[in-house]
Amino acid sequence: MVRISTRLAVFGAACLLAGCSNVSDTLFPSSSAALRARPPVAAAPAPTPQTVQIAQTPNVDQAPLSPAPLPPSSGTYNFQAGQIPPFTNTGTFVGQKVQQLRSELATLQSNINTQNQRLQQVRNQLVAASQRYHATVAAVTTRLQVGTTPGNPVLVNQWNLAQAELDRLAGEINQLNSLANSVANDSAFSAFLLESTRATFGLAGAIDEDHRQLAILEDETNRTVVLIDRLLNELSDDVSRQTAYVGNERSNLTTLSLAIKNGEMFGPSLANRAFTAAQLSAAPQALSAVGSATRGAPVAALGTRRPLVVIRFDRPDVPYQQALYSAVSRAVEQRPTAQFDLVAVAPNRGSPAEVSLAGNRSKQFAEQVLRSLIDMGLPANRVNISSATSGEAFANEVHLYVR
Repeated sequence: MVRISTRLAVFGAACLLAGCSNVSDTLFPSSSAALRARPPVAAAPAPTPQTVQIAQTPNVDQAPLSPAPLPPSSGTYNFQAGQIPPFTNTGTFVGQKVQQLRSELATLQSNINTQNQRLQQVRNQLVAASQRYHATVAAVTTRLQVGTTPGNPVLVNQWNLAQAELDRLAGEINQLNSLANSVANDSAFSAFLLESTRATFGLAGAIDEDHRQLAILEDETNRTVVLIDRLLNELSDDVSRQTAYVGNERSNLTTLSLAIKNGEMFGPSLANRAFTAAQLSAAPQALSAVGSATRGAPVAALGTRRPLVVIRFDRPDVPYQQALYSAVSRAVEQRPTAQFDLVAVAPNRGSPAEVSLAGNRSKQFAEQVLRSLIDMGLPANRVNISSATSGEAFANEVHLYVR
């Protein structure tokens, strides 16, 4: 009786494995060059913790709400030019030249004071816009943290307001760029004015008072040149910091829009997700199950595991979403608590620079696939992400494994 039960159990397990194989072959036929899904091998041993190193993703449902990052601080220097003392016209030719140089320097200093006022005004506008932006994003994030309905129109409206404030911040950066161009023109004129003042010392027909006034003009012009240089440096730093900040916030807003669409908070932008190194090797057991492997076939094994889906990005706009959804949905139906490992695989060929570029590109593809999975409703805390290089790959690939 025990022997009959054992045979029935073995027969049932064989039928179940055959059924899984037929389903996988139907969903992902082997003739597809861009997207291949393979059934799990029954005899493949379970991977040990030493075989695969996967970064553990924190549970976003239990993660505390972290404060939004503040914008980088702008410079605080007040660029106010000094006053030129009045000069007495001596009536000489050099004295007339001194009066002309003094008038030009006064005009230059007036321009600098005007530009300083514009700079302080733009800085105040940057602070106000950033405060409104972060207040709006914080309201959206707080509502998502406690849970809400997918596509909540209130949150959509708040997201639009945050986007408008971010656009306003970008507009203020454009004003800083315009101001920097104007100051650069004044910098060139200040250098010319300083050279003209020094050259005037060599003119004949001057009296002692003319040279005294020229010395004062030279000192004031030198101070103005230094002030303009400091203003240019601070403008350059402000533009660089604020531009990088707005670029990062645009990425975070894109992730926030996806969270609003799904009605739950996923965490920071996927561009900030860290990839850990995954040990990628071609196991003989896995490769033997492929059959006639052709040159350029994707590496099938992560340790001794077989991927659920292999997406090869060997051409633009690979249509992987529908097949990916079918494979993942069937896996979740069979194992509702299944976890997934997403691996960005880059070809290990060419120079070190080419390998590095391929690695970055494969990570971008992995982030794209991860966004698709999240958009399909798979919680982000159920997907671990990593990267690897392979000498068997001839194009950037993304492997999805079931744990």
